[in-house]
Amino acid sequence: MSTPPILAGIRERMQNLSDRQRVIATNIANSETPGYKAREVEQPSFAGLVGGSGMIQKPKVELTGRMKSLGAVQPVNAGIIFDKDISETKPDGNNVTLEDQLLKMGEVQADFTAMTNLYRKQMQMMKSAIGRS
Repeated sequence: MSTPPILAGIRERMQNLSDRQRVIATNIANSETPGYKAREVEQPSFAGLVGGSGMIQKPKVELTGRMKSLGAVQPVNAGIIFDKDISETKPDGNNVTLEDQLLKMGEVQADFTAMTNLYRKQMQMMKSAIGRS
C-alpha cells in the first residue's frame, strides 16, 4: 500500500522545515563568527510538487574538469545555499542578523504548525472514511 500523495507532500514539507530550522540555528550560533555568511535551505522544487512527472525538471549543474581547474567546487549540501535575503553585513564580513533569523524561525514554527494541523485533519478524514471515529 502506497502513501497518499497529500501525506507524502506533508512529510516532505515537514522535513524541509526541519532542515531549515537546523540551518537557522547554525546561523544564530555563528552570528559572531567573523566572515560567516548566513545560509538558507532551498525551497522544494515545483517539479516535486507535481509528482516528478518528468515534464518539469530543475536544471542540475554538473562540474566539468575545466570548471574544477578554475576553482569551482561541488557544494557538499546541495540543498543549502547562501541566504540572499540579508539586511546588513558587519565590518568583519559576517552577515547574520539575529532579528532576521528569529523572524525566519517564527515562519518555520507557523508553517510547521500548519502542516501538523493539515496532517491531523487528513488522518481524521481517513478514519471517518473507514468507519472509525
